[in-house]
Amino acid sequence: MKFAIQSRNDKLSNELMAQAKKYLTEFGLTFDEEEPEIVLSIGGDGTLLHAFHKYIHRLEDTSFVGIHTGHLGFYADWKPSEIEKLVIAIARKEFEVADYPLLEVTINYQHYQKSTKYLALNESTVKSPEVTFVMDVELNGEHFERFRGDGLCISTPSGSTAYNKALGGAIIHPAIPALQLTEMASINNRVFRTVGSPLVLPKHHSLMLVPVNGPDFMLTIDHLQLLHKDVKSIEYRVAEEKVRFARFRPFPFWKRVSDSFVASEVKDE
Repeated sequence: MKFAIQSRNDKLSNELMAQAKKYLTEFGLTFDEEEPEIVLSIGGDGTLLHAFHKYIHRLEDTSFVGIHTGHLGFYADWKPSEIEKLVIAIARKEFEVADYPLLEVTINYQHYQKSTKYLALNESTVKSPEVTFVMDVELNGEHFERFRGDGLCISTPSGSTAYNKALGGAIIHPAIPALQLTEMASINNRVFRTVGSPLVLPKHHSLMLVPVNGPDFMLTIDHLQLLHKDVKSIEYRVAEEKVRFARFRPFPFWKRVSDSFVASEVKDE
């Protein structure tokens, strides 16, 4: 089996990277940064996002596993003290693969026909660089609303616990193939109205954003920040591609949610 390692590049993460590389090669695995079958991400959820985008062209052939060297993450669920246990399990191929939905983002332009496509593991956001953000929102080709405000966030189920949650969006189990649209500070008064609630769309639905007052937008794809000019429309849908995670033990999603956002200990009164 071929493997690669993505480190957060701090002292502890780099020490663990060297240790993992030594152990895995001693077990007969091959270090290959070009065509790895499994990628170890050592750091936090942000480190795994970097690993995902680095190997986004190999999603059908590469699985990811995360070791956290900071706070417990939703993707980085192994502790540094467990690295030997993890290495042995990888060497013995004692894992299953869990597939999570991704977000497909397609940018269409006004004056040329070529489109730009991206995949997001967590979310994509859209904002205007200077003026008030105004977008027509279309669902399945039908006009739904005209949004005015700071911007919009479109997230995957696994990304619903990230920026989406901070905006008041729902937490969605990553086994559900869906996308979620959440508002950023919408303008609601006697003249302008939006639905004012997050929208959860199933896999067979599409979301289209059509600019009203400007063709230039700041777009994020996970940690990537991009300026797109001359935008005609931005289309979102649940991608056909999926991200693969190597699972060596049960992954209790709701327990992770509870540990991350709810008091970790309930004291008897």
